[in-house]
Amino acid sequence: MTVRQLSLPELVEQCVRLSVPGVGLWREPVAEYGLEAAAKLVRDAGLSVTSLCRGGFFTTADSLDDNRAAIAEAAALGTDTLVLVSGGLAPGSRDLSAARARITDAIAELAPYAGDRGVRLAIEPLHPMYASDRCAISTLDQALAIAERFPASQVGVVVDTYHVWWDDRAPAAVARAGAASRIHAFQLADWTTPLPAGVLNGRGRLGDGAIDLGAWCALVEEAGYRGPIEVELFNDELWSRDGVEVLEETVESFLEI
Repeated sequence: MTVRQLSLPELVEQCVRLSVPGVGLWREPVAEYGLEAAAKLVRDAGLSVTSLCRGGFFTTADSLDDNRAAIAEAAALGTDTLVLVSGGLAPGSRDLSAARARITDAIAELAPYAGDRGVRLAIEPLHPMYASDRCAISTLDQALAIAERFPASQVGVVVDTYHVWWDDRAPAAVARAGAASRIHAFQLADWTTPLPAGVLNGRGRLGDGAIDLGAWCALVEEAGYRGPIEVELFNDELWSRDGVEVLEETVESFLEI
């Protein structure tokens, strides 16, 4: 998503050129290119699919069917991680507790199905500003409270610096998640202000904002995580630029951090 202006073949070619060993894919470009073709493209290039994004949005009537499809897509792509953006309040509701209960019930339905297919559900807490419409799970503690009801091989969490850097309880939650092998994905993005209108596409380039990204990398490593580190930047200014340049800059910033 950081360089969504690149086609999948361009992305794969440039990742190979820059020695980026894996890529987190999103369902929409995979569907547009073709699931089997995308899996073959990445596999033949020697890259791994680090995660598939996204499942979740459990407010819709057909969410379980769509999530089962997402699990099957993840398995076909060869990734063991499906990122969940769980959804916000039900239409017309102001009941956050009910929203979180609905999310928990949906995950309970999906977790064995995912586990049988070698896919882990990774609950991503989003910053509280998204609680009403995108994700009622706002903290790592809330995500872990759900994940810990299921085997770690089925359900864990995503640590995304953009969403959790502000929470003084997050470091302890990272340690707890790591000790239980529940950190299923780790993503980097910086926090810059002022946020843009709409706030969704305001993730800062690595090193441009307020987050001590190096400290977060150390924290997650100390928790025992040895998996991929993804850079996920939703940023209109980056998307308007040449994607190869953006990818080169992102790799350079990542290595510096």
